[in-house]
Amino acid sequence: MKFQFFYCHVSLQEAQKRMKIKKPPQILVIHLKRFKYIEQLGRYKKLSYRVVFPLELKLSDTAEDADIEYSLFAVVVHVGSGPNHGHYVSLVKSHNHWLFFDDENVEMIDESAVQTFFGSSQEYSSNTDHGYILFYESTASGNKN
Repeated sequence: MKFQFFYCHVSLQEAQKRMKIKKPPQILVIHLKRFKYIEQLGRYKKLSYRVVFPLELKLSDTAEDADIEYSLFAVVVHVGSGPNHGHYVSLVKSHNHWLFFDDENVEMIDESAVQTFFGSSQEYSSNTDHGYILFYESTASGNKN
């Protein structure tokens, strides 16, 4: 029995992967990764990095036929320093006004206040209120909030 071995040289190559959406959803939900398991600690840690999410989102060249435009209408916010303790509040846009929901308390807030939930620019910060789940609605439907 005779074997032949072939050796090839493998090197890193720059590459891109692209996917297209066949039918864009009416409601687009984006879940931000805010917790990570840290092996050395043996537990999950909250990631407080800054994520600037836009009020208007345009996904260019992602659908088969057209660009897709979305408008932010809700944000779930995690308040607290870790995944096993904390509190969830939400921001919801209704009739062109932003509302802040915290259990039974509801108050109107300015649209610019949404930016305070982007996260921290420093790794350790006293601000623990971070956007966690983002809800966008397609603006093509004519059902703007």
